[in-house]
Amino acid sequence: MNRLITFVCKSKCIVPVAIAVLTSVSFLQAQTKPANAAQPVSPAVVERGKTLFGQNCAFCHGREGFGGETGPNLMDSDLVTSDVRGNRIGPVVRNGRPEKGMPAFNLSLPEITALSAFLHTQKKKAESHPGGRRGVSVADLQSGNVEAGKQYFNGAGTCSSCHSPTGDLAGVASRYRGLELEKRMLYPKNASATVTVTLQSGQTVSGKLSYQDEFTIGLTDAAGWYQSWPADSIKYTINAPAEAHAELLPKYTDDDVHNLMAYLQTLR
Repeated sequence: MNRLITFVCKSKCIVPVAIAVLTSVSFLQAQTKPANAAQPVSPAVVERGKTLFGQNCAFCHGREGFGGETGPNLMDSDLVTSDVRGNRIGPVVRNGRPEKGMPAFNLSLPEITALSAFLHTQKKKAESHPGGRRGVSVADLQSGNVEAGKQYFNGAGTCSSCHSPTGDLAGVASRYRGLELEKRMLYPKNASATVTVTLQSGQTVSGKLSYQDEFTIGLTDAAGWYQSWPADSIKYTINAPAEAHAELLPKYTDDDVHNLMAYLQTLR
């Protein structure tokens, strides 16, 4: 590509053609550079990002981004890995993730850029000192046997009585990764109980279990209406999915957990 290419034409256009060719070569070489090539940022920008992170993100994701009470470890995030100067982080920060409890933040483009610079700097530090990481990586949870996990899912674990790999669990490993997936397997969030009430007339009413004590059963039906009855005047059946998970906790062996996790991580 460094050789001078010349063409001879009747109008003696050797020099213009050579220049054009070299210009085209330079353009093509520029286009072959990775789009996400790292670009240096000033320490001041990184420090600004650190301040913004502390003000807006640290409460959930931890002071340095390694995960907190409710937010995941951002040093092990595909979003951060694929981000280039805020192009992936920005939309998530500005729109939030309401389904995961993350609010939206009204940050400017320079602020997003600074936040991105801080996270990439933190990630680089974490990768340069692997022995000092503070969380659980995805690889730590991939030590089980997939086939054994599938057998447990369909057999002793009785998971298939409520769940389906092609139904409610389809793509679960794409929605949740690593420790977050394991936490949801062991302690499912927002697994609402439902109740079916049979009245003395024989009529049945079903809905989300909203209240229960020894005297009263209350539910919210599909239309959003709350209804309640004295517990001794009706018959009722409660379906509480989370209880099945709780009942398994003392029964799991370490192999059961590792194998089941290995199987669940194949459901993408």
